[in-house]
Amino acid sequence: FVLTSNGEVLIEKHYRGVINRNICDLFWGEVQKAGTFDEVLPIITTPKYYLIHVYRHRLFFLANVTSEVPPLLVIEFLNRVAEIFSEYFGEVNEEAIKENFVSIYQLIDEMMDNGFPFTTEPNILKAMILPPSVMGRVLAGVSGKSGVGTELPEGTLSSIPWRKKGVKYTNNEIYFDLIEEIDCTIDSNGMMISCEVYGEIQCTSKLSGMPDLTLTFSKPNILDDCSFHPCVRYSRFERDKVMSFVPPDGPFSLCKYRVNQQASQIVMPLYVKPQITFHGTTGRVSIMVGPKQNMSGQTIEGVSVTIPFSKNVNGVSLQCNFGNVTCSETSKTARWDIGRLPKDKSPSLNGTIQLSSEIGSEEGGPTVLVDFKVVMFCASGLKIDTLNCVNERYKPYKGVRSVTKAGKFQVRT
Repeated sequence: FVLTSNGEVLIEKHYRGVINRNICDLFWGEVQKAGTFDEVLPIITTPKYYLIHVYRHRLFFLANVTSEVPPLLVIEFLNRVAEIFSEYFGEVNEEAIKENFVSIYQLIDEMMDNGFPFTTEPNILKAMILPPSVMGRVLAGVSGKSGVGTELPEGTLSSIPWRKKGVKYTNNEIYFDLIEEIDCTIDSNGMMISCEVYGEIQCTSKLSGMPDLTLTFSKPNILDDCSFHPCVRYSRFERDKVMSFVPPDGPFSLCKYRVNQQASQIVMPLYVKPQITFHGTTGRVSIMVGPKQNMSGQTIEGVSVTIPFSKNVNGVSLQCNFGNVTCSETSKTARWDIGRLPKDKSPSLNGTIQLSSEIGSEEGGPTVLVDFKVVMFCASGLKIDTLNCVNERYKPYKGVRSVTKAGKFQVRT
């Protein structure tokens, strides 16, 4: 099942018997019990079924399982379905799904056979089921033909099913994006309580023929809990800490990893100094944000600070010397959008809070949530060292870009 954020069922597909749609009402009841959509348990047990879901693109992808299966297998398949929809339709939302019902059911039929995952590689799927286009819809309306190919694509039965034969490019190039997210908790004194960095290496391959690539890193020992694309030779990585693979054609995710480093070795791009104090039925807010000294020359953009207040806050008056601040009375939150951090001054936010006289003053301040993005910067210090290509005569052009973003970046007050 695919459900909207309002609980409406958009897609349903049954493989072994028909499951009553009332199971979605049971699932939606569990969703409403949770505070936010991200807090819904990924696996919900019922007397008859296991409900396993992922929340992607503001949609719920729900699988009903009647027997015990590895839950990570189901979660990975649901994530792969969401990624395939994104590959085919670009932006995945309720409107895009309603416009492409036929293509979606064709994809689901190919991706799973009688309840077993079957073909999940984008290159093979695109060879069998053409991505929707305006011209394709016109031809289908005139000729009456569907977008499903009549022949199996090349490479389906080979040992490298993710890459088709006969790929040719004028310029042979491959691009790597190192994307890292920082999950961090900082106490009121500025000391780091916990810090984890999760990363992903995304690739876009435009290489001719059947190249066999070897990728080396400057600090390979920090890569831990790696999840590879099927093209990566796992035994080679375990032995030599290098990635050896024959890449698919086009964009794909090469590897996901966790950084195995102590918190003190993680480079923080900015500092946030919040001070929220309460006296009786009033309170004061003072927050300063700025880049760390080691970030000279780097641009920190997309900076925003969210302050979730408690329910006994009656009024908030905030002013900032840079950016814009908005306060929501319904959700009791204040959001300070800074954008790109300036280098000539430190942005600051100041103001007062009015508390309900019936409840009295708060105990402890709220936890401030921070969001940011830094281009050409890796918090872990991971760098791609060399790229070697064998099995082809050309030397590919290698492009590398690093991006560090905030995951759950929390600062206590």
